[in-house]
Amino acid sequence: MSLFRFLFGHAVDDTIDTRDAHALVANGAVLVDARTPREFRASHAEGAINLPLSELARARDLLGSQSPIVVYCRSGARSARAASMMRDMGFQQVHDLGSIANW
Repeated sequence: MSLFRFLFGHAVDDTIDTRDAHALVANGAVLVDARTPREFRASHAEGAINLPLSELARARDLLGSQSPIVVYCRSGARSARAASMMRDMGFQQVHDLGSIANW
C-alpha cells in the first residue's frame, strides 16, 4: 500500500478532471456529493445527490454497482475516502472529482 493511499484512501490516478466528469454525468453517471446535508443544502452541483460519508452504506440501495459515479466534496478529502469506500463495496466505475470547485 502506498503512503498516499494509506493517508488519503486513494491513489493519485483515481481522480477525474472537470471535462471528463461533465461528460460522464451528461452520459448518465450519477453525481454524488459526499458532504454533510447542511453543506449540500447551502449549495451543490445541479443534479447531484447527497450521500455523506456517514450514510455511505446506503449507496447499494440508491445506486447500481455498475452505474458510473462521480463523487465530490468541499476540498477533496471526503470524496477520496468515499470513492475508496465505494470501490471496496464493489462499485466498478467510481471517479473522484475532488473539490466541488472542480465542477
